[in-house]
Amino acid sequence: MFTIDLTKFVISGPDAHYQAWPDLLRTRSGKLLCAFSACTHHCDRSFTQIMLCESQDDGRTWSAPHTVSDTCGFASPKGYYYNNAALSQLSDGRIALVYDRIDGQNENLSPSHIMHSFSTDDGATWSEAIMTPTEGIVPDKLLELASGRWLQGCHRYDPSSDKLVQRLWYSDDQGASWSGPVVVCCDPQLNLCEGSILETAPGTLVCFMRENSGIGLPCYRAISHDNGLTWSGPHPFPIPACHSPKAGFLRDGRIVITYRMFQGGAVSPQNLMLALVDTGSAVEPDYRKCRTRLLAIDHDFSDCPDTGYSGWVQLPDGTLYIANYIRNDAERAWICGYHLDFNGLTASHSAWEKHNA
Repeated sequence: MFTIDLTKFVISGPDAHYQAWPDLLRTRSGKLLCAFSACTHHCDRSFTQIMLCESQDDGRTWSAPHTVSDTCGFASPKGYYYNNAALSQLSDGRIALVYDRIDGQNENLSPSHIMHSFSTDDGATWSEAIMTPTEGIVPDKLLELASGRWLQGCHRYDPSSDKLVQRLWYSDDQGASWSGPVVVCCDPQLNLCEGSILETAPGTLVCFMRENSGIGLPCYRAISHDNGLTWSGPHPFPIPACHSPKAGFLRDGRIVITYRMFQGGAVSPQNLMLALVDTGSAVEPDYRKCRTRLLAIDHDFSDCPDTGYSGWVQLPDGTLYIANYIRNDAERAWICGYHLDFNGLTASHSAWEKHNA
């Protein structure tokens, strides 16, 4: 029997600042950390900070948000602002917090770098942020491969092609030095960005990407078989209208991708979605052989909706906890949590395939 149960929680409710673009981590101790941006508005970064909330009870209750960065923005003398944060835990136990710094008001043309900060005490304190050589915006999580290599992905506008390009830098000495950029994916007809990389087998990687032309194109992928040095693609994937994919593994080996559905046209994004994918489909170049099952998680009922950047974790009982930002009836966006149980659900097969089996 298939059952779906969804319960909503407040991670950080509406306040004087616009709160958006969250990511989520469950540490090895069982604590949930939610990192997000606080700013004046989505379209006004005269004030920005990176914030953190903590939960000791799997997301039922949350601490008040506290800052884990300096305060900056257009209106400050510093002249730079922070954008999107991402969290991961490394094999040595350190927690990595990464976020992008844009030195100017134009995210495409202004200099931009990825910042790294680390915690050795389960997120209680953080090291001073380090500016890495990685140039771009909207960073992926700091990913540690089976080989020990670190990957830091992000995207950047390329003036020569007038397109967005997904790239990465890599380090084989735990961030002491970096090599790159490596072009993960670019295409003269596509704006590929906001990549989320998974290692499906040692040395084999897939990067799920947003296409940013605003006409409802599907998710695209790039695939690597050499620890991220070279990539094939773009390969379209059956997640329609996909923005900001956040991919990760369930304990049973399946892949979950939370994402913002943006159908395009003269509207703002309204829906948070989830895709359930098998590992074989993730690295299958042929679109027609890929299987996905799509679930609607939430809808933003605001007259000016703004939602769908998310993060998620699997809890010990097998259920999911998702963080998202949303407006609904609030003046400013806030951070919402969702406890999701989708017992018995598998990646979809076609009706005719089952009939002919």
